[in-house]
Amino acid sequence: MHLDFSGQYDALVLFSGDTDLLPALEAIVDLRLSHVEVACWAGFKPLRFPGSTPPRPWYHSLSMNDWDNVTDDWQGLT
Repeated sequence: MHLDFSGQYDALVLFSGDTDLLPALEAIVDLRLSHVEVACWAGFKPLRFPGSTPPRPWYHSLSMNDWDNVTDDWQGLT
């Protein structure tokens, strides 16, 4: 939240399933500080604001193939 209040980003994508983060995310959205999205591994339950309709925040379900597409080939690098 500190980074958001200080204007250090325009959008936040959180890759986590930690429900302890929900109050901070809800405050960011309620105060209209920035856009919030969450990501999680395919098959895991995404973070959701209780009772939100439509379900918020928007989430991305990522697979191992997605991971492979965005990482470098580390083999042989020192």
